[in-house]
Amino acid sequence: MAIKTDIEIAREAKKRPIMEIGAKLGIPSEHLLPYGHDKAKVGQEFIKSLAGRPDGKLILVTAINPTPAGEGKTTTTVGLGDGLNRIGKKAVVCIREASLGPNFGMKGGAAGGGMAQVVPMEEMNLHFTGDFHAITSAHNLLSAMIDNHIYWGNELEIDERRIVWRRVMDMNDRALRDMVVNLGGVANGFPRQTGFDITVASEVMAILCLSNDLEDLQKRLGDIVVAYTREKKPIYARDIKADGAMTVLLKDAMQPNLVQTLENNPAFVHGGPFANIAHGCNSVIATKTALKLGEYVVTEAGFGADLGAEKFFDIKCRKAGLKPAAAVIVATVRAMKMNGGVAKADLGAENVEAVQKGCPNLGRHIANVKGFGVPVVVAINHFYSDTDAEVAAVKAYVAEQGAEAILCKHWAMGSAGIEDLAHKVVQLAEGPSGFKPLYPDDLGLFAKIEAIAKGIYRADGVEADKSIRDQLKTWEAAGYGHLPICVAKTQYSFTTDPTQRGAPTGFTIPVREVRLSAGAGFIVAICGEIMTMPGLPKVPSAEVIRLNDLGQVEGLF
Repeated sequence: MAIKTDIEIAREAKKRPIMEIGAKLGIPSEHLLPYGHDKAKVGQEFIKSLAGRPDGKLILVTAINPTPAGEGKTTTTVGLGDGLNRIGKKAVVCIREASLGPNFGMKGGAAGGGMAQVVPMEEMNLHFTGDFHAITSAHNLLSAMIDNHIYWGNELEIDERRIVWRRVMDMNDRALRDMVVNLGGVANGFPRQTGFDITVASEVMAILCLSNDLEDLQKRLGDIVVAYTREKKPIYARDIKADGAMTVLLKDAMQPNLVQTLENNPAFVHGGPFANIAHGCNSVIATKTALKLGEYVVTEAGFGADLGAEKFFDIKCRKAGLKPAAAVIVATVRAMKMNGGVAKADLGAENVEAVQKGCPNLGRHIANVKGFGVPVVVAINHFYSDTDAEVAAVKAYVAEQGAEAILCKHWAMGSAGIEDLAHKVVQLAEGPSGFKPLYPDDLGLFAKIEAIAKGIYRADGVEADKSIRDQLKTWEAAGYGHLPICVAKTQYSFTTDPTQRGAPTGFTIPVREVRLSAGAGFIVAICGEIMTMPGLPKVPSAEVIRLNDLGQVEGLF
């Protein structure tokens, strides 16, 4: 029997009109701004009206470090949302929007897979409701206004060598990483070096995802540090008078997008900061709205728990006042084997010894999540090649770590294949959660980086030049010492070396650069080699994406 692709399954979905999905959550039709028949934005006035309601229970889905074998974190997030609804709970899924760059590169989309997907899959993985375009436009408006200010006399005395605001676009394009702009003579301005980042790495994206409402959004946009004077005095976006117009461009993008799963359950898909470069979570406004409307909200954090869960807890939950009730760590037998040293081509053969050898990566993530005081369960995302002995090996290892691993078959069976996990999540969420962030606000900035490196990655220490330590001290003196840290590093390893799988020890974390995201409200510590503008692979997915004879999209995954 031929296995259908994700896009073929999504195309056969029996979608309900989006007004019906809104009605399930008690959203009146007049408070839904429809984008076609199957997606809509939720109005700001309705969201404000929910303030007095109690919150539902927040469930985080995270994972082991990603491998080329695939883990299925979004698939499990969607499947668990459907599973909770299946057992009679009113559950809402909250995930991120997909970036065009990875879609046309090699990562693919972000709508789940198999029988656990959010639809409409094609629109979600392409232009959707235009949120990313709005963020790109708002970001680049600020870029244009900075250069324009300098062209017309530079009243703020910006030092052109100290402009820290780059430009963005929502595509992987390595040619734009480093460039000289304003060439061509006097009429085109003053030449300077700059470059492009991908839109999901923009501070505007992080700001939109951490803002509570439009007023908060404009304040945060105004707080963006765009440049410095020769005396190193910061210049803010509000000094350029850009914050108002940027807010106007983001007015609709700020409203959460409502769609549905294959089983017609509600899902909010909103925002999408990168998880290795930024904080990797969907928007605060979508999560908080879902918590007012559902008994359970299932959300995900990007990549493995070392990046995604840590940032979810230490940045998103800290800033938004959220208290997660339980966490799910997604693992696969295949990924355990890969962490145990098996090559991707050999993953189909049974190898219990390799599974056992790879399990310490999972064990470290279990310990880390427990360290935040959040009850945890492991979801083994089932693949056809998994054997009973391999699954048993994972279950036995997890039991030794004081947790439970549950086999989940939602990819093939939808909600019927994940009922056991849904019941376990309810059991954990009904119990106590002693959630606490990893470090207090008043800890020094460098000490916060050390806390993450030692406490989460299990590094021996942090390497940083004196210039980086001095920069952190300068920001502390300027009133930014209370901000959390957002580590930018490879997602494939606890170290900064993507080839070091498993649970390595005996390493240090090198901090190459630090950046102030004053509007978003965190300090970015760039560790090792990390690109804020990815490139396309040798054979990008774009080569096989096309319209078929029926005018349908082919090649998205």
